[in-house]
Amino acid sequence: MNKIKVVHYINQFFAGIGGEEKADIKPEKRDGVVGPGMGLNGLFKGEAEIVGTIICGDSYFNENVEEAQVEIIEMIKSYEPDLFIAGPAFNAGRYGVACGAIAKFVKEELNIPVLTGMYVENPGADMYSSDVYMIETGNSAASMRTALPAIAKFSMKLINGEEIGRPSEEGYLSTGKRRNIFVEEIGGKRAVDMLIKKLKHEEFETEYPMPVFDNVEPGKAIKDLSKAKIALVTSGGIVPCGNPDRIESSSASKYGRYDITGVNTLLGYETAHGGYDPSFANNDANRVIPLDILREMEAAGEIGEIYGAFYSTVGNGTAVKSSLAFAEELTETLIADKVDAVILTST
Repeated sequence: MNKIKVVHYINQFFAGIGGEEKADIKPEKRDGVVGPGMGLNGLFKGEAEIVGTIICGDSYFNENVEEAQVEIIEMIKSYEPDLFIAGPAFNAGRYGVACGAIAKFVKEELNIPVLTGMYVENPGADMYSSDVYMIETGNSAASMRTALPAIAKFSMKLINGEEIGRPSEEGYLSTGKRRNIFVEEIGGKRAVDMLIKKLKHEEFETEYPMPVFDNVEPGKAIKDLSKAKIALVTSGGIVPCGNPDRIESSSASKYGRYDITGVNTLLGYETAHGGYDPSFANNDANRVIPLDILREMEAAGEIGEIYGAFYSTVGNGTAVKSSLAFAEELTETLIADKVDAVILTST
């Protein structure tokens, strides 16, 4: 029996090429195993073999998705694989998006089983978990020892065409798809049993998990705008030309604070945001951050004053956890500086 041929996709970091400074490398292929593929290959126990590894920089992929996918698919085709595995990406945002996107593309183009792995809060999970199977991993590469065996085991189920159980049984992220199954007890009895367990504070597993939404209490209305200090915050990626803080175009890991004391209009600014046509924002950054209009309102006495700096990051693919951390940091400063309200803009 011939071994199952596997192609593995990893980013520049796990390939040992470099970190953020090498995130712009173009796709390349290497025969055999590289990086975490070594551990994964051993877990196949001779039934499957990684015949080739595709490597691509996270920034290059996310900034050139269509071009990168075409390049990568041709490299994958050259190995005539039976199975494709991407990652695992853990909670690395741009890596997760790349793993999800290329796995979906391979599934559609080559019609072979595909699999990836990532943390539940990775933006790639939100974007692609309904399209491809994703083994749930920990937050960081520290969980590699548990992630790889789970990926190897699930891979063999996929390639052998075995029945795939529920996410809680198999360890993959929910795909959002439901299917009918037959059970011994009718729905009414199962529902009553769950209710009794809930009332007794006992553990139970719902058959229909509900989505969990963040509940944000609205702030109190400002009684007199003519005395209010207003700050500007954007996820539209507006930065000084050249992007001195190197804010990523997708899955941002940072935000910038830019002084606008005495500045009436945003000249010499551009957007670092990926995923949309930046030409209008680059031509006039006031379209994303309306500083020019607010200065007119300030001069007319309609608002008290504009805070002396604006904060900016990129919302494209940025993890909720990261966004929350940004907000907590900058909010402390805004409160300490007695800001009354924030205008939050996007793309």
